[in-house]
Amino acid sequence: MADRVEYNDEVNLKIEGRHEVLEAFRSGRSIDRLYVQENVNDGPIRNIVKVARQAGCIINFVSKEKLNEMSESHRHQGVIALAAAFQYASLDDILKKAEEKEEPPFIILLDGIEDPHNLGAIIRTADIAGAHGVVIPKRRASGLTATVMRTSAGALNYVPVARVTNMKAAMEELKAKGLWFVCADMDGDTMYDLNLTGPIGLVVGNEGSGVSRLVREECDFVASVPMFGEINSLNASVAAGVLMYEIVRQRVKK
Repeated sequence: MADRVEYNDEVNLKIEGRHEVLEAFRSGRSIDRLYVQENVNDGPIRNIVKVARQAGCIINFVSKEKLNEMSESHRHQGVIALAAAFQYASLDDILKKAEEKEEPPFIILLDGIEDPHNLGAIIRTADIAGAHGVVIPKRRASGLTATVMRTSAGALNYVPVARVTNMKAAMEELKAKGLWFVCADMDGDTMYDLNLTGPIGLVVGNEGSGVSRLVREECDFVASVPMFGEINSLNASVAAGVLMYEIVRQRVKK
């Protein structure tokens, strides 16, 4: 019997950077408090303060040193927002989004992505490519942090992210609901030779070790990205983006 799929419900989140904070307000995310660097009054900061006041958010003007001390990304640009706890989605939430859009599910499953910059970049591409959600493991992988939010350029406000205790069990649950899976690996079939249409889950592995054996065994196909240079590997977020857009290409062409 497969292990039960469990979800971590929420995590507190700092949102750092002007674009990221403004996008969080625009998306309707609940912001508990906004910290703004004192004596900074340029146009973008004035706009953020205006939007924050309209939202009824508490605003604190603090020193640059205080913001530096609070910052996780070290690129706050004079503004940090403390968001209400970030709600992780469930697999059903992700499937419901696909159903509402009347599209076959398109889900990105990340098997042990440890670098928050890679996670944020993948979430950003997932949003642009029209994926309905991202699934990450609870252990031995990056969670949702200020760095992930910043790197996603605000996409984290729009892409449901499910955090599961057992990736294999999550895949079995999704398979029972009609999805099939393709994983990224340099030893697989060329992505152009595979049919990547229909309800699909794209599995991307750890930056160093790739997709784990148990997860790979749940995949129906293994896809590789053609490479013609002297270097024989791609950054995980780049490989994910290339494969996502091959899926998009095939969906559009169909």
